[in-house]
Amino acid sequence: MSDVDFYAARMERAVLAATEAGLAGLIISPGPDLGWLCGYRVPAVTERLTALLLLPGRKPLLVVPRLEQPDAQHSPGAGALTITGWADGEDPYATLAGHLDPRGRYGVSDATWALHLLAFQRTAPGAGFGALTEVLPMLRAVKDAHEVELLAAAGAAADATYETVVDLRFAGRREREVAADLARLLREHGHSQVDFTIVGSGPNGANPHHEAGERVIEDGDMVVLDFGGLKDGYGSDTTRTVHVGEPTAEERKVHDLVREAQQAAFEAVRPGVACQDVDRVARQVIRRAGYGEYFIHRTGHGIGVTTHEPPYMVEGEHLPLVPGMCFSIEPGIYLPGRFGVRIEDIVVCTESGGRRLNNTARELRVVS
Repeated sequence: MSDVDFYAARMERAVLAATEAGLAGLIISPGPDLGWLCGYRVPAVTERLTALLLLPGRKPLLVVPRLEQPDAQHSPGAGALTITGWADGEDPYATLAGHLDPRGRYGVSDATWALHLLAFQRTAPGAGFGALTEVLPMLRAVKDAHEVELLAAAGAAADATYETVVDLRFAGRREREVAADLARLLREHGHSQVDFTIVGSGPNGANPHHEAGERVIEDGDMVVLDFGGLKDGYGSDTTRTVHVGEPTAEERKVHDLVREAQQAAFEAVRPGVACQDVDRVARQVIRRAGYGEYFIHRTGHGIGVTTHEPPYMVEGEHLPLVPGMCFSIEPGIYLPGRFGVRIEDIVVCTESGGRRLNNTARELRVVS
């Protein structure tokens, strides 16, 4: 299949999903949705409007600043688009509004700037607009086989990063130095973009999104390592918790409990299971052991061309798992002022259950 046919099929699928959801169409701004749908990645996101309009029975329309039109015309899916350029001094919103049903409801990509959405509302005051992840949460949630393998390759690169970093020295070094090692290793293993390198040592590990800082890692510290980014356009995200020197009995107990919760949630993955039930399974293991109040976040999030996207493994999410859904399973326990533990794998739902895309050992690793 050619690039043009590939992106044309994706856009057709998106229009069909929008119609089934009762939408008049989709308005897609620069960001992950635009690249995923039509292959065009904007050179630089600015206040100038770029928007893809997808309507039933119409060829997809891409409105771009005229000075960026040559780039758009050379994008992989350009042959499936009508590309219209606009010049400074012209009103691109009026151009777009001329194609809208004045009373229709449209899905708008989450990355759309308020500047642009307010202009859409001003030029089409009778139309309605909804965030894409609310009106079409499943649009990118189910991956095809090629996407799954790209995610698997990103996961393998993150695994190789972990296997290398645990052989480096931890004690006596600052968190930010270990974080820099993680970023360097992710790039050495093929990542084009590093999104986060969390290194939470000792009491900092009790903050799930701790920003690696100046704290010097000490012998006796539990250290949470959570890192990921994009490789070949698809995300990685994995967490392992290591210990500098021999852990105490309590530290081993907490780590074993998180590992048990993570395994139980993984075993719960199968088609038809509600996303919230994966969260419930992990949470029940931790709650029964008396640590429920210290598991302070959802169990997981979807991953694809971004590292966080639907579906979410969280209470209240009733969407059933479908083969091809890819998401994290990452329970944790966080003891304020003391230490934290989190274990995370990316998992894909298959016809027969779950497949892990991260395969490093989940047992507590002792580092130096």
